[in-house]
Formats: sequence, C-alpha cells, structure tokens
Amino acid sequence: MAGLARHIDPDELIKTLHDHPTNKSGHRSTRAVNHTTPYSSRYSSATELSKFRIPHDGAPADVVHQLLKDELDLDGRPSLNLASFVGTYMEKDAEQLMVENLSKNMSDADEYPAMMDMHARCVSIIANMWSAQKEEKAIGSATTGSSEAIHLGGLAMKRRWQEKRQAAGKDTSKPNILMGANAQVALEKFARYFEVEARILPVSAKSSYRLDPELVKKNIDENTIGIFVILGSTYTGHYEPVEEISDILDAYEKETGVDIPIHVDAASGGFIAPFTHAKAGFKWDFQLPRVKSINTSGHKFGLVYAGVGWIIWRDESYLPKHLIFELHYLGGTEESYTLNFSRPGAQIIAQYYNLIHLGFTGYQDIMENTLANARLLSRALEATGWYRCVSDIHRKKGDLVYEKGKTPYEEGQNSADYNAGLPVVAFALSDDFKKTYPHVKQDSVSNLLRAKQYIIPNYPLPPNEEKTEILRVVVRESLSLDMIDRLITDICNVTESLQNSDTFDLAAWQPTPSVEKQHSSTGLEHKNKHKARTPMDKGVHRTVC
Repeated sequence: MAGLARHIDPDELIKTLHDHPTNKSGHRSTRAVNHTTPYSSRYSSATELSKFRIPHDGAPADVVHQLLKDELDLDGRPSLNLASFVGTYMEKDAEQLMVENLSKNMSDADEYPAMMDMHARCVSIIANMWSAQKEEKAIGSATTGSSEAIHLGGLAMKRRWQEKRQAAGKDTSKPNILMGANAQVALEKFARYFEVEARILPVSAKSSYRLDPELVKKNIDENTIGIFVILGSTYTGHYEPVEEISDILDAYEKETGVDIPIHVDAASGGFIAPFTHAKAGFKWDFQLPRVKSINTSGHKFGLVYAGVGWIIWRDESYLPKHLIFELHYLGGTEESYTLNFSRPGAQIIAQYYNLIHLGFTGYQDIMENTLANARLLSRALEATGWYRCVSDIHRKKGDLVYEKGKTPYEEGQNSADYNAGLPVVAFALSDDFKKTYPHVKQDSVSNLLRAKQYIIPNYPLPPNEEKTEILRVVVRESLSLDMIDRLITDICNVTESLQNSDTFDLAAWQPTPSVEKQHSSTGLEHKNKHKARTPMDKGVHRTVC
C-alpha cells in the first residue's frame, strides 16, 4: 500500500539541489554570456529567467525568445480550442498586412488618414449589411470588442431615456434594462458599471434557453431604458426572437405611449445571419424601426484576430451629442465615442481586407460550410445514441425538439432548410446512456478530450436550467471536414473508454495551476467552484466565449 507523502515545493527543490558551482557559492553572474545556441547559454541550466521582478541586466534576445516560446508550448493549440468563438486563423496576406501596421494607433487619426478611411469604409459596409435605411444616417465605430460596444450601446440608451424623462419632468433615478439569463457577462457588467437595474429573466427549455418574449412583456415599464436581445446565445447558439420582442414593444407603446428601444448583441450572429441562406429566420436588424443599435465582434465570425468589435446606430440622432467628444490631438480634430483611447489599428485594416477579399460570396461560403460541418457533427453525436443535442441547427426548420430514434433530416440543400442559429453544437449524455453507465460523469469526456489537445468545455446551462450540463463545440472556419471526422472518432473513442472503465470519477482530475495562477488569481479552481460568492442560480455567470 502507498505510504504518506509530504508536499514538495518545486521552487525550493530546484534552489537547494542546483548543482551549478555559482549556485553553491551564492554568486550569480548578472552579465549575459556568449553562447552558440539558446541552450548553450547559462539560462538553460544555471540561471532562471526572472519571473516577478525586472532583472538588473537583460538576457540575449534569442535566449529569451526561445525560452518563452518553450513555456508557451504548454498552452493549448488555438486551432483545437473549440470552446472559443474568437478566430484563430487568418490568411498569410492578411497576417502580413497586420504585421506591417502593428505600430499604427487608432487614436492618431490625423497621422494615419488612410487607416481612418478604411475604418469609415468598414462602418459603411457593416451598416449596409445590417439594412441601414436610406432616409437615415447610420453612424458607428470600431471598438476593442463586443464588450466595449455593448457598453456604448447601453449608455446611449440610458442617456436618451434620461433626456426624455427630464424633458417631461419625470424621475430618472430608477433605470432598468432587460436581458436573458443566457446573456454574456458583458451585458450585466454594463448594468452594474453604469448603475442600471439589470432585470435578468430566466430561460427554459420551452424558450430554447434564450430570452422569453412572454417574460419581456411582464417585466417592462416606464423606467426600462431598453432590451438587450442576443443574436446567437453563447450557450446553445440560438438566435433570440428580435422581431417578436419588437412587436411586443410596439404594442406596449401603443397602449402606454412608452417607447422602449432594442439593442441587438450580434457578437457572433452579426457576421453570420447576413450571409447565410437561413438568415436569422426573422427580421432582426435595422429593418425593424425598434432596433436602434447593433454590435458585433470582428474577431469572431468577422474572421479577424482578437481585438476588434463594431457598433452601429441606425441614425446619428440615437447617439446623444453630449456623449461625443471633440478631440484636438496631435494636430487634428476628430469626434470620438469610445471607452478606450489608444488601441491597435492593424485589426481594422485586417477587417477591411477580409471584407474586400472575401466579398459577400466568400463570407457566405465560409458560413455555410461552418453550419454544414456543425450539422454533421450534431447528427453523428445523436446517431451514437450516447448523446443528445440541445442545439438544433441540424434539425428541419421548425423542428426544435430532440426525439430519441428519430431519423435525422439530411435532405436540406443549405442552411435555409434548417433552423437558423450559430454553428454551435451543444450536446449532453443521453438519458439511456446515463442509466446504463451511471458511473460516467460528463465532465470526464471534456477532461479526456483535453488530453488529446481538444478544448471542449462542460458547463451548466443558465440559471433555472443549471441542473443540465452541456458540452459545447464552436465550429469555426478552421474546423474542416477532415477535422470534424477526427473529432467524431476521438469523442467516440473517449466515450467507449469511459464505458469500459471501472467506477471512478475523472472529474477530480484537473491540471495543476501554476504558481502565478495560485497567487495572482482571485478566482476558484473547478474543485472549489461551490465556494463562489455568487451561486449559479443568481444572475449571469461567465459563459465560455
């Protein structure tokens, strides 16, 4: 039998057992030494790179590069990070453009007029993608991502509400905003940071785990500054019913005279719905007068590397003038409405490259391919009998419910024949599997796939449905048909190995956090998640994005 073991501090172990003469004598050279390769330098075995304090003397560039590269090899592979909506692939020509323009700052408008022209063109192209109306003057801006864009859209709604109330001599102390419990954390952050009551409405299987229009009807009042409606839930990929909610608000205004706007969080769907044959299945953009602003992430299905989002208002009248700053900076004057100042311009250039290079048909081909691959993965998982899909983009249009043993629908020509949504596969172990193999825990599937380098999260559905856990795959452009085939094979192999295993719980296995993680993060490890300040059934928690 195993004996008792003491905890070992690896840092102390290295310090006391180091065999280099300089370590024994207590002397360390602070000067970089000549070397043939990075591994022939003293940093390979005698001297550690400094971790927590800036060193007195630097180290050779090639040594630092190689050692940092070696440490970064411990990260997951971006192409196999199937948890994230953020793009991990760009063409070499686009990458080259980005590298050539890394030093350009978006805040220096007067110094980089060509870049700013490309920014203006992107705003115009995206506004037209979202059905900008000819009689209105759409206005917008690049942001660092959808989180900043959501804050800007929410703040504009709050200020317009305040101005109306003040003009009518009414109280402005109790603003509220509505969103579903499936909302990404950025939406609740807006409410908390800008002192707006967040009315977070529960979701259910009946509402397809998205904002329920019936609950919207019951929770709006004269203090509602707006509704956040999500075009593509991060949990299951469902589009929220923008048009239905718009109709409810139209009826409410007719009855009460209270005008409540919609901001569409199209972080992912904003670059999918305009291009796919399925569209969104309903009107969702500026075709609806109730929709005043829309945001999206260029670094998601806009196919740019991380660092760019977009927000567009249907008309400049919906952006309160006193929120706009006139800047006099480095010889020029410009108007700005952002939460950031200096920020990289390379992503803007890359976005314009994609829009011009791919064009409508290029984007359409990519988005239709991702949906087709997501449908294939969904069908394959359900065909095993081991899994059921909570997402429904693989089902015939109008068929929203999983039925055991039902023949999969494969006759569709393109996405228009299926339910509209993001290329997301949200799946869970079937009830039959759980009965037959009660010892198999779903997060064991995630953990064993991680050992094969796939990052596929397992997490609970939103509050009110948190007893159901799902595994989720985001099918991005880079997840090709060949990789889908391999992924299906690996999921099946992992599931079979768990079936044949003894009764034990692999959920206890988690990668050991680094020293930095233990000391610098205020978050909790998976095993301690029950100690969180806010339990799952209270408010919005961070979904994997």
